[in-house]
Amino acid sequence: MNQDPIEQLDVKAKFIRGFSDKTRLQILECIKDKEKPVSQIVDEIQGNQSNISQHLACLKGCGIIVGRQDGKYVYYSLSNEKIKDMLHMFDTVLSLVHDGVTKCDTGLY
Repeated sequence: MNQDPIEQLDVKAKFIRGFSDKTRLQILECIKDKEKPVSQIVDEIQGNQSNISQHLACLKGCGIIVGRQDGKYVYYSLSNEKIKDMLHMFDTVLSLVHDGVTKCDTGLY
């Protein structure tokens, strides 16, 4: 991975955007401990099948999750344990900066 620093930042920002959507975070939390089919993900996060499928495609395209075909079902899981570690780290860091984040109103979203 011998990229120039600006290109590395672009890729890093793209990766982080994968985690910056509420629905995608719900999906990741839903499958962080066990692989699940789309229908179960839809039921658990009470979402729209089409919308969730689009988010699953985004997460899969970024390499954050993987899909495993089993008959007519596709089971989704995190691509590796480091992603699960990141989700736990997000919770840990958020607990430290929660008050500041809730007050953050920069309008730069």
